[in-house]
Amino acid sequence: MKMRILLVIFILLFSGCLNEHKPKKFRGKILMVIAPKNFRDEELFIPKKIFEDNGYEVEVVSTTKGIHVGMLGGIIETNKTIYEINNISQYSALVIPGGIGSKEYLWNNKKLQDIVREFYKENKVIGAICLSPVILAKAGILKGKKATVFPDKEAIEELKKGGAIYIDKGVVVDGNIVTAKSPKYAKEFGEEIIKLLSQEGNYENKG
Repeated sequence: MKMRILLVIFILLFSGCLNEHKPKKFRGKILMVIAPKNFRDEELFIPKKIFEDNGYEVEVVSTTKGIHVGMLGGIIETNKTIYEINNISQYSALVIPGGIGSKEYLWNNKKLQDIVREFYKENKVIGAICLSPVILAKAGILKGKKATVFPDKEAIEELKKGGAIYIDKGVVVDGNIVTAKSPKYAKEFGEEIIKLLSQEGNYENKG
């Protein structure tokens, strides 16, 4: 009897290992844009893992190449900049983590605003969290849209200036746009993006 129980446990553990390493079906590619420094760690790494766990390849880019350090000390290396993004057809979604670096390096970046408008024009999923929804407002895609942002007076004013309907809520979804207010909601933010990508009619990578 004891041997039988041990055998069952072994089979379950072995099966679990097989499932854990079973390759996930490729579902598409997601572009994540971070500030070159002082991005918010949770807002990058938590959604990134959620995307990858759901079969998406994630490409992280910034305004510069190389090593980037988050507000909490997290490190990631990039080998491409936003200035090299010229064909958005290969991506299923655009996701912009926040952090204090977002205001300094991304809010007024014209190239990033152009990329945001391209994704919006192609009806692709767009997500921004913390201070980064301001980028969407400055790109002009939040007019008449419900959205949230980090509860900072200037950020809220920028959202409203861009025509957004500001909602003081953790995560707000309006059409193909997902916004979230702080790192506390990083997990829910990532999950809502996956929900949108799973819905029929959203663009997915064909390459």
